Amino acid sequence: STSLPEYFVVPSSLADQDLKLYSYSFIGRRMPLWSWNHPNGSALVRMANIKDVLQQRKIDQRICNAITRSHPLRSDVYKSDLDKCLPNIQEIQAAHIKLKQLCVNEPFDETEEKWLSSLENTRWLEYVR
Repeated sequence: STSLPEYFVVPSSLADQDLKLYSYSFIGRRMPLWSWNHPNGSALVRMANIKDVLQQRKIDQRICNAITRSHPLRSDVYKSDLDKCLPNIQEIQAAHIKLKQLCVNEPFDETEEKWLSSLENTRWLEYVR
């Protein structure tokens, strides 16, 4: 994938040939990317959706098992589909533009009464939270 870094962490139980094979199953060939590690052993792993619904369970289970085996406490993987609960980049950019307009372009005297509700309507604080 042209959008992944040159080097990234991979569970040692996944063979290179498996990674190459599985990479074709992910949208944009975006293999799971180990993004962050906590001292307690928790890890944040990002991955794109798997294209083939029929292969999804098999590939997903294989990768999750490899991550579990790599965890010092052998903790199970907790998965969360962030596409369903987080804004996309366009929504964040639109909120930022609205925030800039509110803070820079409009005279404060004219908007003082409704400034907090205008700030809330930008959704910026919601997204940053």
